[in-house]
Amino acid sequence: MRLLLVEDDVELGPRLAGRLRSAGFAVDLACSKDEAENWPDLDKMSAIILDLRLPDGDGLDVLCDWRKSGVKTPVIILTAHGSWQEKVEGLNTGADDFVVKPVRFEELLARLNAQFRRQGNARSSKLEVGALVLDPPTRNVELAGEALSLSKQEFRLLLLFMRRAGQVLSQADILENLYELEAERELNTVEVLVGRLRRKIGKQRIETLRGMGYRLVA
Repeated sequence: MRLLLVEDDVELGPRLAGRLRSAGFAVDLACSKDEAENWPDLDKMSAIILDLRLPDGDGLDVLCDWRKSGVKTPVIILTAHGSWQEKVEGLNTGADDFVVKPVRFEELLARLNAQFRRQGNARSSKLEVGALVLDPPTRNVELAGEALSLSKQEFRLLLLFMRRAGQVLSQADILENLYELEAERELNTVEVLVGRLRRKIGKQRIETLRGMGYRLVA
C-alpha cells in the first residue's frame, strides 16, 4: 500500500515515513502545501496523512481542493494544534480522522487500518482468489487453508495482484505501487520479486504475458 505523508518537520517527516515503511507501506513525503496540491496519482494512494501547519499555507486548503477535485482517498489529519474547533473544521472539510501530536505510532497505525476497513469490501474484508485468502488489516495469508509466511514486499505484491485479480499488471505498474517515488526502481527488481512469490503460491498462479506484464489467475 502507498501512503502520502504531508509533513514539513525536517525531523518528524523522515522519521515517521521510516516507521511506516518498516510497517510495510510505501511512503511518499511532501513537505509543503504546493507540493501536496500538485502531487500526482493521489487516487493510487491507500491513505494520506496531512499536517495542517505547512510553511506555505494551510493544510485545510489542500484538503478542500482535493475533495473539490474528486479525490476520495482517506485523509488523516495529524497536527499539533488540536482544539475542538479545528477538529470540527477538519472533519467538515473532508478529513476522515483527526489525530493530535504527539501520538504513539501504534495508535496512528491502528487508525490507518481502521480507515482501510471503512472503505468497503475492497479494503476491509478478506480477499479471495481461488485457494488464496488474504486479510489486509491482519496481513494474514493462507493458501488452501495453510498459513503462508511472506516478506513485506511479497505481501504487498500479492495484495496488489489480488486487488486487481485477472488484470494485467505491467512492471511499471508494480514498481509504482510498491516503491515510493524517490526509491530506486529497476525492472529486474520486479522479476526477482515475482519469482520469489511464485515459489510460495505456485508458479501457475502468476501468468507472464510477454511484452505486457503479469496476471494473477485463480
